[in-house]
Amino acid sequence: MPARPRTVVAEDQYLLRDGLTHLLAAHGFDVVAAVGTGPELHAALLEHRPDVSIVDVRMPPTNTDEGLQVALAVRREIPALPVLVLSQHVEQLYARELLADGSGAVGYLLKDRVFNAEQFVDAVRRVAAGGTVMDPEVIAKLVAGTEREDPLAPLTPREREVLSLMAEGCSNAAIAARLHISEGAVGKHTASIFGKLGLDPSEDTNRRVLAVIRFLDSAN
Repeated sequence: MPARPRTVVAEDQYLLRDGLTHLLAAHGFDVVAAVGTGPELHAALLEHRPDVSIVDVRMPPTNTDEGLQVALAVRREIPALPVLVLSQHVEQLYARELLADGSGAVGYLLKDRVFNAEQFVDAVRRVAAGGTVMDPEVIAKLVAGTEREDPLAPLTPREREVLSLMAEGCSNAAIAARLHISEGAVGKHTASIFGKLGLDPSEDTNRRVLAVIRFLDSAN
């Protein structure tokens, strides 16, 4: 990391953007661009390829998730481009996507939980150096999100159809008739469903019933 990391600040509120710029400059960062919209952020990241960028999630023109969407898009073009998200909200899907490529150099802090300048500057430096900085509340919500993941996610759309009809009480023959496929094909889909749901053969349990229970649980 260079002595004065080249930094892009993206924040739509002028006072906060100006405050961040002065704070970072006072702590040895070279702020090469301070922008207030998503398109400006996109252009600044591609032009400067900064050592680190501080990005608000909600920015014009949509005022939804423009800033984070831009950061993710640019990281796909420039892998491992250091990005520290600074937001008032936890966007679980995008926070997970930030971590998903495994390349590091990402952070996600909640504005209301940054209590002093030293803590914030230290986080920026760690992200610029390739590290990962996540607010504990962000991690807690990501973990909770993992626990609520759809248990039927591994199934194909056709397997979901078969399981749905199984839940209606249809036999393999009835399912085959409803879906206009052979009974043998239904048997193959059923075996695949059992395998993907981890339902091994057992003398004590009925895999068909257990699969239906999983299906019903996923709907609640």
